[in-house]
Amino acid sequence: MESKRRQARRGAATIVALLSLGLVATACDSDAGNGEPLPGPDPVPAPQAKTELTLAVWGKEAEVAGYQRVVDEYNQTSTTSTVTLESWADRDELDDALRAGEASPDVYLASRRDLTFLREEGYATPVDELLDERSVEFGDGYSRDALEAFSADTRLQCMPFGVSPMVIYRNTDLVDFERMVELELDTPSPESNRFTFDEFAAAAEFATKPRRRSKGVYIEPSLRGLAPFVYSGGGEIFDDGDTPTSLALSSDESRDALERTLELLRRPSLTLTEEQLDKATAQEWFERGRLGMIAGYRDLVPELRDVEGLEFDVLPMPTLDSSATIGDLTGLCLNPATESIADAADLLVHMISDEVVSELTRTGYLVPANQQVALTEDFTQPALQPDRSDVFTSAVRSMRVPPLLDTWTQLQRLVDGPIAELVNAPGVLDLETATEVIDELSRQVLEPEADETEESDSGETDSEG
Repeated sequence: MESKRRQARRGAATIVALLSLGLVATACDSDAGNGEPLPGPDPVPAPQAKTELTLAVWGKEAEVAGYQRVVDEYNQTSTTSTVTLESWADRDELDDALRAGEASPDVYLASRRDLTFLREEGYATPVDELLDERSVEFGDGYSRDALEAFSADTRLQCMPFGVSPMVIYRNTDLVDFERMVELELDTPSPESNRFTFDEFAAAAEFATKPRRRSKGVYIEPSLRGLAPFVYSGGGEIFDDGDTPTSLALSSDESRDALERTLELLRRPSLTLTEEQLDKATAQEWFERGRLGMIAGYRDLVPELRDVEGLEFDVLPMPTLDSSATIGDLTGLCLNPATESIADAADLLVHMISDEVVSELTRTGYLVPANQQVALTEDFTQPALQPDRSDVFTSAVRSMRVPPLLDTWTQLQRLVDGPIAELVNAPGVLDLETATEVIDELSRQVLEPEADETEESDSGETDSEG
């Protein structure tokens, strides 16, 4: 009897189970749409191809190697793009490649002097909004002068990257300040950020030692070479800070600054002669321990460090009335023709990060526009020459930034010869006439339309006569 009850219960349970399965199946069939097969799992999307980007830079072999390391590290972590590094020996070579259409990088290093050309030819697109979209805060980390230098039409055209002021390099064996103090000669205090022109002249005389066949100083006799002295003496290089039509070397202030400067630089006993320069460059004389001082930028540091036995340090440019210098400013720009402006902007943001700038700064060539990095030991490198690396960062504050021109090369080619004559020509110098001639020559480049008008008017007058 009990066995029959158990069999009945099992039979009832089986019927309930079968009915339940039937209800489930019916519901599934209804959901599937009258017997249509159930959908399978969502398809796995195919991996997206990475954007191919190019980064263009220039520099010495060790400097380019630093960029290559940065690019390799970026390629290992980026999920959206792959970067290829393109490099040139110097700024002129990259500029020539861009102008000839032989290069069209997505992100590239550019000199501030080329900004007008880059904008007019459509090689650069403003970066401020792109950086803002990526929450890049650069206002406090960069000097206002650096940001303004790469701005136009109230937009930041390229991101400041390097800012290297012209400074004085001194051979510390030839220009021995401790010995000069003992002799009661004019010398700057050890921690001073000011190097007066009188101290400069005293150092040049002290380093000139006929028995050692050494000379005191060499300043390149060119527009850029003499510009810091003109500015420091209260003069101006251009007649207008925004839209110049002429050089202003013949103004009273500029001529006075030149007169004081040339009184020293025209002394052949203190500086390299043209005959000596035919045999070796000023840098080579300095490396040989035969030249006390030269003017230069930060990129000289790694080269001088490699010279066995050379002891050197840096000083600010000499001050006639107020501190002044010029410098090389570089920025990172975006090409609007890039395949992906978003990926190119991401690369730019990576390149200006503290970590990347620090790595590139450690090569010794770069004075970073990123002020936070410039104050770290990645830049100061206290265990290496020069002792006064802070001179570079302090001199940035006294840098004079010239107007935006796309005619720098033509201007220098036209006036540097006559400017060199100011320094090298023997005999009595008629500075008033010479500077007027130089200013007049500059108008051929800075205001060519005026020259054409004058020539046209002159031709009409001659024909009427």
